[in-house]
Amino acid sequence: MKVLATLTAAGVGLSVLPTAAAWGAAGHEIVATIAQIYLHPTALANVCDILYPGSAASGAWPPCHLSRVATWADQVRRQPQYRYTAAMHYVGARDDHPAYTCAFPGERGWAGKRDVNVLGAVRNMTNVLVGYTDGHFDRGTAEEATKFLIHYVGDMHMPLHLTGRERGGNGVRVTFDGRITNLHSLWDGLLIAQALRSIPHNYTRRFPDGSTSVDVETHLARGTIYDPYVRRVLWEGLGVGAVPGRFEPVVQDWLSCPAKGVQGASLWNTLQTTLGVRRAVDEDRWDDDVLCPYAWGKDLHALLCTLPVWPAALDLPPYNETRAWLGVDA
Repeated sequence: MKVLATLTAAGVGLSVLPTAAAWGAAGHEIVATIAQIYLHPTALANVCDILYPGSAASGAWPPCHLSRVATWADQVRRQPQYRYTAAMHYVGARDDHPAYTCAFPGERGWAGKRDVNVLGAVRNMTNVLVGYTDGHFDRGTAEEATKFLIHYVGDMHMPLHLTGRERGGNGVRVTFDGRITNLHSLWDGLLIAQALRSIPHNYTRRFPDGSTSVDVETHLARGTIYDPYVRRVLWEGLGVGAVPGRFEPVVQDWLSCPAKGVQGASLWNTLQTTLGVRRAVDEDRWDDDVLCPYAWGKDLHALLCTLPVWPAALDLPPYNETRAWLGVDA
């Protein structure tokens, strides 16, 4: 559970920084790297031993890099044996229509098959890992579950993975920096590429020893193009240095889960469930007091209407007229 909470904090921190809500390969690896930095050494060693047997006993530190497996779930999703996972990268609600109506899920509930979405997948992969620690699953099963979990938590923190409108924005044509793309690809890769090119030069240098409250540089030993961005997220966002971070006061709130029964189910829905005429709402199955993908996702989904993730102007002239001419549904 500590691993999942740490991944969640990393994902939220990335999603609310300017021009950073992008979850292509770099976005997933950034989330995994920040999560690794905050993991307790024992927890990291245990995770690495699942991914790379014997790594914890190798004497190397860190024993592995979680970023190496952060995109695995995308790499295998089109292989025949993993095609069933395709719908587990996102979730959509039938009543959802950003940027004007952000329903999560609304009266008509979730689209698609029950639990076959990113929120249900986070719960299911976590259950597999709990079962592994209890001796119910082998290491190979736990390895796959760990790689899926690292990826799905990253997906869950990209707001466009939380709406089904126009396939999460894939059907919305936009122009960015002189090129035609779609809204999803813009947030999934182009914005973070722009951010990586514009990092202040001071973040290209290592943090001096003893200048941060957590060990950062040890986990950046791979020397990736996004290392400066990780430093910026940690310093300006999470406050690992002498200056308070922008989100430091609310990080613990990001990691917490609401008590059961206070997540907003209507009285009528509750009565229906109690009387046995309606199944328990999905979020009651997905969330508990420690793991709550629905509660985390609900706050992130709201960004579609409170931030310009899905610009309201896309539904106004002249943009909507152009899209109608192109035959793209609103």
